[in-house]
Amino acid sequence: MSFFTTAQKDLGILVLRVGVSLMMIFPHGLGKLLSFSDKMDVFPDPLGISSPVSMAGAVFSEVICSLMIILGIKTRWFALPALFTMLVAAFVVHANDPWNIKEKALLYALMYLVLIFTGGGKYSVRD
Repeated sequence: MSFFTTAQKDLGILVLRVGVSLMMIFPHGLGKLLSFSDKMDVFPDPLGISSPVSMAGAVFSEVICSLMIILGIKTRWFALPALFTMLVAAFVVHANDPWNIKEKALLYALMYLVLIFTGGGKYSVRD
């Protein structure tokens, strides 16, 4: 016997999807999007693909992927770039920083990993 009903589990996934995505968009993704032209040449380039491309990738994962996750559109697929971005942030960009700096990126990464396993749940547009 399960403690939670399927509806409760789906509601929990909805809360996770919307919560993590809103916290990612505001202020992380939106801040990058609104300052793109000012910061694109000085944005960290941890993968050697150029600062503007790195920043575009971060904006894509933090804004576009987050919006798709909120709606529950291909949640697993859109959680992948978000997970990748957070792992790069934690282990490459902040590699030499103390744990408390890496921790936020790793918490986001953990939530995206959960969404990769669970998908968008019943309350999604198209998972």
